[in-house]
Amino acid sequence: MVDNIKRYFELKAFGVCTYLGDKLDMEPAPIRLFFIYTSFLTIGSPVIIYMILAFWVRMKNYIRPGRTRVWDL
Repeated sequence: MVDNIKRYFELKAFGVCTYLGDKLDMEPAPIRLFFIYTSFLTIGSPVIIYMILAFWVRMKNYIRPGRTRVWDL
């Protein structure tokens, strides 16, 4: 049951930690723990940063595929 919930959130979440892990060549689990621990210590301010990054990652996914090069036509 717990594995199903974890898998659901890993697949359906915003993907910010996975994106950062890919860019930094790290596993996403320590990045997730960093966000969780700093959210508890600073009373939620990293959640705002996480939401901004989630918005940025989603917008980047929508904008990038639409660009075509001249020689691709």
